[in-house]
Amino acid sequence: MSKKKKSKAAAAEGKDAPGRDLATNRQARFKYHLLDRWEAGMVLQGSEVKSLRNGQVTLKDSFASVRDGEVWLHSMYIAPYGSAAGDQHEPERQRKLLLYRREIERLIGKSKETGLTLIPTRIYFSGSTAKIEIALAKGKDQRDKRDSIKEREQKREMDRAMKERR
Repeated sequence: MSKKKKSKAAAAEGKDAPGRDLATNRQARFKYHLLDRWEAGMVLQGSEVKSLRNGQVTLKDSFASVRDGEVWLHSMYIAPYGSAAGDQHEPERQRKLLLYRREIERLIGKSKETGLTLIPTRIYFSGSTAKIEIALAKGKDQRDKRDSIKEREQKREMDRAMKERR
């Protein structure tokens, strides 16, 4: 028997369609100024990949750090996979991120600056590989957050006015 390949439209509807975000850190854009971004692979266990495919992941309050020339992701929650036989993964364990040596060296140099932190912004599948986008970020102060809210409200009002005008 031959296997039929999915069309692009059918694949886009699937859970692990390319370009589909499994999770996004929406608070990151509100709390931080995102300066630079990198795409990284993750070292995962089998049950973690299954949970990711089901979309059972949370990026809230997670962050990355550089330690001993390696990048580690902390506090990312991946729910235990119910059908996994035997060993279950620890939901909030530290996970190693896979980056090129030059990217890691660049991260080490930039993350030493005061007030800068590494935060994950989104998780997605690229082919069959789980990827995470991390960003070098600087925290916003209260005034910057109010400015972000004001800009969002103004954009919303302009969109409403344009819609009514049509």
